[in-house]
Amino acid sequence: MTLRALTPLEARVLAVLVEKHHTVPDTYPLSLNTLVAGCNQKSARSPVMEAAESDVIVALDGLKQLSLVVEVSGSRVSRYEHNAPRGLGVPSQSVALLTTLMLRGPQTAAELRLNSERLHKFADVSSVEAFLDELASKAPARVVKLPRAPGAREARWAHLLSGEPSAELMVPGAGSSSTAAESVSAGELSVLKAEVARLSGEMQALRAEVLALQQALGMVPGAEA
Repeated sequence: MTLRALTPLEARVLAVLVEKHHTVPDTYPLSLNTLVAGCNQKSARSPVMEAAESDVIVALDGLKQLSLVVEVSGSRVSRYEHNAPRGLGVPSQSVALLTTLMLRGPQTAAELRLNSERLHKFADVSSVEAFLDELASKAPARVVKLPRAPGAREARWAHLLSGEPSAELMVPGAGSSSTAAESVSAGELSVLKAEVARLSGEMQALRAEVLALQQALGMVPGAEA
């Protein structure tokens, strides 16, 4: 069966199920209330949604028809689990990347590596890029590499599970007057901050070693011979 384009809420529901499977396994499969809360979560979501319970039920019905979600029986409260790897026909590493894109919107490979860490730990950015290239080459493609925005260091990727990205994403700078500094996303900023912190730590350790060596050689003014 050819997978139809998911609605934005269907994509969010599927992604939340995958995410919570990894991050809160003790409460998985998810109840409807927990799933709704995950869809409307304010942090780590782009865009932020305000989905009603009735809307999520409709989305679940659509995902069940596509064999992407299964309703678990044997409990007074209905619970739901995903079937993403088999339903999408991709490995777990690719599911982690698609999930992160569905939850957070378009991102660079470096951002994806950082933001998908709780779903799968990729060895390096090149590993992420390899899985993205594989997803882009599938028929039909699951992701697309967006044109690099003005001032951005890296191109971002978007998922295609809900159809083609908007025209604003496909045309660099369309509908936006952002400066180069503003085009750096929050994820890229987190990666840069982590790198700066690592380099700062290494610099401090190196300075301490040099000072200790100078003291041992009596090269520091006021040091005892």
